Amino acid sequence: MQHVVIMYCRNSVMLKKTPPDLLFSNVIKGFLWVVILISTLSTYGQNDSSGVIKYSPGFRFEEGLFLNFDQVKANRPIPKTGIITSIQYDDPDFYERVLQEKKIQVFDNLGNKEEIGIKNLWGFSRNGVLYINLNDGYYRITIIGNICHFVANQTTYNNSYNPYYGYGYPYYSYPYNPYSPYYSPYSNTGNTEMRQYLLDFKTGNVLEYDVESVELLLMTDPELHDEFTSLSNKKQKQLKFLYIRKFNERNPLYFPAKN
Repeated sequence: MQHVVIMYCRNSVMLKKTPPDLLFSNVIKGFLWVVILISTLSTYGQNDSSGVIKYSPGFRFEEGLFLNFDQVKANRPIPKTGIITSIQYDDPDFYERVLQEKKIQVFDNLGNKEEIGIKNLWGFSRNGVLYINLNDGYYRITIIGNICHFVANQTTYNNSYNPYYGYGYPYYSYPYNPYSPYYSPYSNTGNTEMRQYLLDFKTGNVLEYDVESVELLLMTDPELHDEFTSLSNKKQKQLKFLYIRKFNERNPLYFPAKN
C-alpha cells in the first residue's frame, strides 16, 4: 500500500508519495512514544496518592546504620556521613570496622549527637541490601516482604556436670588456672549452627522458621490462613515457604517515597 500526501495548489490538487525512509522514521517515533507511555504508567502504578513505593526485587535500601526498626520501615538510616569515626567513608570494610567498636557516636536525623551501643543497633544497609543484628552477628535478609526470611548462626551452650571436679592436684598444674576443668564442677561447651528465621515487617519481631510461626503470621490474611491450617501437618512443614511467598504477593510491602 502506498501512502500519499495531498497537496493543495491554487487551481489543482497534487498527489505526492511519502518517501519510505520518512514513513519508517514516523513508525519508530510512534513506537518510542508508546514505550515511554507504558513506562510512565508502570512507574505511576508503584506510587499511589499516599506517597508510597511498592517493594519490588529492584528496591534498594538507603545506605547507613539503622538504630531501630522504625528507621527500617521508613527506609531512613543514619548515613555514613552521620557517623563520627576516623574510618574513611570509602573504606570497603567500613561497616565491619565500625561495628567492631563497643559504642559509636552518630548524628540522628534531627541533627542531635547520640552515643549508641553496638549491641543495640538494629542493623545496617550496604549496596541496597539489608542486614539485621542477631545473635552477636549481622546477617543478610534474603527474602524481603511483609514476612521476611533469613539465615543466621546460633550458638547453644551445654552446661554439664564435670566428673573430674575435686580430683585435680593444684600443685601439678602451676600456675593456678581457674578455667581448668579440674577447678569447675561444670563444663561449658558451645555448638554453633545455621538457623532459619522470619521477620514480621509490621512489628519487627523475629521468629523461628517453623509451622507455628508461619501460621501466626498468616492470621492477618484469614483466607490464606484457613487454607494453610486445612493442610496436613506434613504438608504444612513442606509448604511453609510457599505460603510465605503467597502471603507477600497478596499483601505487598510499601515504603515511603523519596521526597
